Amino acid sequence: MPDRRGRRPSPARLIAPIALLICAVAFAFVVLSSPALDGDDTGGASTTERTTTNQPTQTERQQGRRRRTYVVKTGDTLGAIAEQTGVSVERLLVLNPELDPQALVAGQRLRLRE
Repeated sequence: MPDRRGRRPSPARLIAPIALLICAVAFAFVVLSSPALDGDDTGGASTTERTTTNQPTQTERQQGRRRRTYVVKTGDTLGAIAEQTGVSVERLLVLNPELDPQALVAGQRLRLRE
């Protein structure tokens, strides 16, 4: 049916609102079916739980005691190095007087033992 100017209306005028409605329904479906709203805080994971530990094994602890140096990796902090090697931050600073804890460089070697 032509409008006042004699042109036929664009089919996009009808398709656009329908597409918007379909998107809104799809969004509502995704949000309402998410596991967070079901009181399930596992994030959709299976019911089998997997437990991992970051605790070093006895062999790793013994190797850590024998190491004399530590090579700094990207993202390392002095606290993390101390925890990983079993050497206190204060002891690391005494053994490495030139060390700037705020400016660790990847590849830098730190003394762990005398």
